[in-house]
Amino acid sequence: MYLIYFLLWVIFNGGFTWEIAAFGIVIAAALFAFTCKFMDYSIEKEKQNIKKVFQVLAFICLLLKEITLANFAVIRLILTQKEEIEPELVTFCTNLKTPTARAFLANVITLTPGTITVTLEGDRYQVHCLDESMAEGIEDLEFQKRLFGLESVEQKRNGKQGRK
Repeated sequence: MYLIYFLLWVIFNGGFTWEIAAFGIVIAAALFAFTCKFMDYSIEKEKQNIKKVFQVLAFICLLLKEITLANFAVIRLILTQKEEIEPELVTFCTNLKTPTARAFLANVITLTPGTITVTLEGDRYQVHCLDESMAEGIEDLEFQKRLFGLESVEQKRNGKQGRK
């Protein structure tokens, strides 16, 4: 949060000089102290957010990689001389706990070319795959593992808050 305050200060000033940086350091520190005192924020939350940022960036990189690979798979499916495409409807359950993580997984599946989340009821997904080759391994996606990791970071953070 401190870095965000400092960067906002520099951006709003429209330039960077040593004078702007010195004032920015002081003003960002004052704002950060205010945030910690009156808005239930702490250095521990800051550390958790930094860990989460790296996990989210890794998740986005994985998503971009999977979208690219799925695009090539769909192109290959279209351009090959295969007589008939065999769509498949796959049903699977997940171990994600929060509705937000479940909805996020459903959106990630739908964003990936060749797959669409048809229904999401509780922890049960029904996914339409363009071809049976795309249905392989959908129950054990890397996305689920990454979302479970993000979810556990959030649960640890909420667990520490609950004990205070």
